[in-house]
Amino acid sequence: MDRPDIPPDVVIRRLPLYARSLRYLIDEGVLSVSSQELGERINVTAAQIRKDLSYFGEFGKQGIGYDVEKLLAHIERILGLTHSWPVVLIGVGHLGQAIARYEGFHSKGLQIVGLFDTDPAKIGQTVAEVLIRDYAEIQGVIREHQVRLAIIAVPASFAQSVADTLIDAGVRAILNYAPIVLQAPEDVWVRNIDPVAVMHSMTYYLAREG
Repeated sequence: MDRPDIPPDVVIRRLPLYARSLRYLIDEGVLSVSSQELGERINVTAAQIRKDLSYFGEFGKQGIGYDVEKLLAHIERILGLTHSWPVVLIGVGHLGQAIARYEGFHSKGLQIVGLFDTDPAKIGQTVAEVLIRDYAEIQGVIREHQVRLAIIAVPASFAQSVADTLIDAGVRAILNYAPIVLQAPEDVWVRNIDPVAVMHSMTYYLAREG
């Protein structure tokens, strides 16, 4: 959903790709980059990059390009990555555990402050040094840590009720791994990740090859 007070969602989705490419450039010792060079790394046209960035100000100089470190700093500020965001994860099965162990979260400004499940055999254990709590405790933890981001990794049949609980507790952004499209109010942002659906969109092309 797009809102009049912010750029189109497709632009926001591209900003993390720009940031990731800029980090790679810094690792390579590159000090400046043109929109053409940056675009070639992520299959985006130079014109599109300039248009995307123009929503937030003027960052480059014609004929010189962008200062890599400064542009990265600007994008991280735009994305709210200048401070750490507490996150809760619901569903600590195989997928949930893999997500919890992903080392990239902490280094990218995201900190999992709570893992939740309804399975008594899992409650009290730890994953990546984070305690698995009873799902019944989730609203208290959300309020204690002022959590606004959550990850859902539960079966589809439970996902909507979990989302409703999160939203009631104050969560305003949900990353959903359950194979169902969540219904949420307009002031809540939801990203649905369904690997099977994505794979099926690719089998279409394979089937056409015969």
